[in-house]
Amino acid sequence: MTSRTPRLDLLPLGTEHAAEMAGVLADPALHHFIGGAPYTPDALAARYRRLVAGSPDPEVTWLNWVVLLRGESRLTGTVQATLSAANGTAEIAWVVGTPWQGRGIAKEAAAALVTWLTAYPVRGITAHIHPDHHASAAVARAAGLAPTPDRQDGEVRWEFVCP
Repeated sequence: MTSRTPRLDLLPLGTEHAAEMAGVLADPALHHFIGGAPYTPDALAARYRRLVAGSPDPEVTWLNWVVLLRGESRLTGTVQATLSAANGTAEIAWVVGTPWQGRGIAKEAAAALVTWLTAYPVRGITAHIHPDHHASAAVARAAGLAPTPDRQDGEVRWEFVCP
């Protein structure tokens, strides 16, 4: 799926995006809440090869997109969904590089992803967000998710119940 919003194109992730995305995700501060450390372009290409190959579990589907900001002709981040056939849900996540944060890109991309998923045969959409990551909570809220009292690995579970 390629999706278009007023400012963005969500393009299916490919290994050809690794070099540019390594730069987008290079700020160590970006990893404060999401964990890990920045990948080198080669390590990110290897990761993208695994993601593009798909989940080894036939009951799980990985969907990954890069976020292109058309006005700048630049990749700015990613959105992803992990679909579970067993329970009919999608777990979503997003990340936008530090230079593009605060411009509504994550909100626009996550909302487009949720809209697309609601047309897909899923019963619910979830995200897990660190309780101190207020910007990501704002993205989830803008995409129609609501926090629950449930926690997983210290993160708050957010949910969207599909109509």
